[in-house]
Amino acid sequence: MTIKVEGIIPPLVTPFTKDGSINENMFRRIINNVLYAGVHGVFVAGSQGEFFSLERQERIRLFEIAVEEVNGKVPVYAGTAAITTSETVLLTKAAEKSGCDAVSVISPFFITPNGQELYKYYKTVAEASNLPVLLYNNPARTGYDIPVDIIKKLTEIDNIVGMKDSSGDLTYVNEVLRTTGPDFHFFCGRDTVIFNVLTSGGSGAVPASANVAPKLVVDLYNYVKSGNYKAARQAQFDLIPLRMAFSLGSFPVVIKEALNILGFDTGGARAPIQSLTLENHRRLAEVLKKMGLVK
Repeated sequence: MTIKVEGIIPPLVTPFTKDGSINENMFRRIINNVLYAGVHGVFVAGSQGEFFSLERQERIRLFEIAVEEVNGKVPVYAGTAAITTSETVLLTKAAEKSGCDAVSVISPFFITPNGQELYKYYKTVAEASNLPVLLYNNPARTGYDIPVDIIKKLTEIDNIVGMKDSSGDLTYVNEVLRTTGPDFHFFCGRDTVIFNVLTSGGSGAVPASANVAPKLVVDLYNYVKSGNYKAARQAQFDLIPLRMAFSLGSFPVVIKEALNILGFDTGGARAPIQSLTLENHRRLAEVLKKMGLVK
């Protein structure tokens, strides 16, 4: 289908059973929870979904479940990145075969490709399928930004339609927006600056906090789209304590424990990441209580 590349697209957590396998029933419940809140898409097997800890077949199974459960209500975005071009191509083809509507591809991590290597990486991935491709810039995880001149060059490839950025660097954000133009769909990946990115011309956000507070984030987006900046700014301020609570534990466990508090059994994060301390769990619960998410 032709999709609208816009709006709030939660990067869904991957829940696990006690034996460590994917909890498919809980994953479906999490999908339906965000759909009920009015999100504009779902993003499967991203960073918050622990793609780095998943086996290839587990990622593909997540693609299949999401496509089946969403059933055409909103687009399904698949995280298909790997360190090597060949593995990323394989996963991208698998996402297309599974019925996903687009892919998001974080730049290679651990290694540090130069501009030409990055260009060839994304070009090869984009040409391997007919799916729309979102670049993904996350310097905290990769150690570098995708250079703006490389992004500009990549926009010449038909199915590279936008990018997600988790840098939180508004200078970088605005330079990408200025350089790429209005047909390039820019998504905010740092939950604390969604308002700023949207009002600068961004197309939407891929916020991990939307697993926990999807309606609040959807409201923020809708307020901006309707021109109610005062309400949008307040929604942004209301969301910030949840994002700041990420410091209570090692990524990506905080959002999973927040969902546990809300009654979604996520099974925690895969080792070596551990659960929050009792004190930090209490502090997280207090944040959720103050936000009105739990009584």
